[in-house]
Amino acid sequence: MKKFLLYIILGWTAITARAQLDSSGVKARFTPGSFTDFEVDNLGNRYLLSADNRLIKLSAEGDSLAVFNDVRRYGRISYMDVTNPLKILLFFQEFGTIVMLDRFLNNINSIDLRKFNLFQVKSIGLSYDNNVWVYDELEGKLKKIADDGSMINESTDIRQMTDSVPDPDRLTDQGGLVYLYDSLKGVFIFDHYGGFQKFIPLRNWQNLFVTDNTLLGRAGDYFLRYDEKTGEESRQEIPAHCLPAIKIIVRPDKVYVLKADGIHVYKNG
Repeated sequence: MKKFLLYIILGWTAITARAQLDSSGVKARFTPGSFTDFEVDNLGNRYLLSADNRLIKLSAEGDSLAVFNDVRRYGRISYMDVTNPLKILLFFQEFGTIVMLDRFLNNINSIDLRKFNLFQVKSIGLSYDNNVWVYDELEGKLKKIADDGSMINESTDIRQMTDSVPDPDRLTDQGGLVYLYDSLKGVFIFDHYGGFQKFIPLRNWQNLFVTDNTLLGRAGDYFLRYDEKTGEESRQEIPAHCLPAIKIIVRPDKVYVLKADGIHVYKNG
């Protein structure tokens, strides 16, 4: 059993990370706690949003790395982009603010979108060149902005290019393309210049993840997979030990499951 103490400004909280056998006999790494959301970066580090609105970073092994407590200034985090572990984006939709953190969860920059006439932004994401994508719902445009909030480039009005206008839940820059996912409509795909490429009608997916022209996610009690090259969609029943789940993140090698008692990490396959 591996234990560690996580010290915070207002006191201390003990979190135990350990390997265990769950009720199905499957070995898993487990971090107990009351969490409302989490994300995983490409190094396997986990970013846990606690019920009291603290952001906690754990290593792939479950060791404490950092804590960000300044979320109280901005309200609740609407979205986290941990694509680049050296530049983490936190989006506070209610205040129209993007906060950037370094790998130690230190606040290194913030952008008040309202100062740049961006009043209806629901989705943001890190671009391949470490700038920031935002989807401006008011103008129906995908826009890339710099760290100082200045405009780099923007798409034409999406409403002029498609029959359906996205209201995206997620924005992802991966493999030379930008993916806007609207769970009620599907995936709107753009190039790095904001040019519209295609639409894929994948509806009601949760926790969409893109890797190597493959879309991964889940719906209900099934893992979902879509191959962009072949257009083939497949699904696999979620193992019983992963349920019930508040959130599931699927990666090629691991499955991360948020349950009421904490985060469970299982081997994938």
